Amino acid sequence: MRLASLYSGGKDSTLSLYLAEQMGHSVEYLVNIISNSDDSMIFHVPNSNIVPLLAEAMDKRLITEFTDGSEEGDMNALRNALSDLDIKGVVTGAVLSDYQWERMNIVCDELDIVCIAPLWRKDQDDVMHELIDSGISSIIVGVYADGLDDKWLGKNISDPYDDLKRVASEKKISMIGEGGEYESLTLDSPMQHSSVVIEEYEKEWNGHSGTMNVKKAKLMKRS
Repeated sequence: MRLASLYSGGKDSTLSLYLAEQMGHSVEYLVNIISNSDDSMIFHVPNSNIVPLLAEAMDKRLITEFTDGSEEGDMNALRNALSDLDIKGVVTGAVLSDYQWERMNIVCDELDIVCIAPLWRKDQDDVMHELIDSGISSIIVGVYADGLDDKWLGKNISDPYDDLKRVASEKKISMIGEGGEYESLTLDSPMQHSSVVIEEYEKEWNGHSGTMNVKKAKLMKRS
């Protein structure tokens, strides 16, 4: 099936894209919804400036739309991004959020396309193992929950997996960050011919939460 994939550059959207292609679908487009505010009701926000590099590394066409971060703005941006594409469906990285799932399906129903969610309702531990086993390399670029401090920023998710699982258990938070506990950025995946190399970044920390903002990055061809 010819598809577009909602793509933020985070681990979940990358893993969902990977799994959709493993199912035999043809994903022709990456769709990135960028918020003009510091938040979005539906979509991932940090480091959207790196998504064009990831699209280039995958040789996929990137479709970009902008939102004010409100629910209506997010849905309109998604509708505008998908409405003129020659596709049968869209891939989403939704895992547990009924809010996100319902609103994406509203837009898909309006456009008469299907919503494909390879991670929907999967066990969180299984999702993490699938991510690691797939060869996707993602780092943590935002932490917003008790138990996650500034030392987590920049860590590859697969490296501190046991620590992340322990913190999630102790603090009763989502191990995959589904509740907004942390955000991630993909640097490499089996779908890419080149890896993203971060050349310059800035960490912001307010004492309880923080973000790693990538200021400059490039692609490096695999040897």
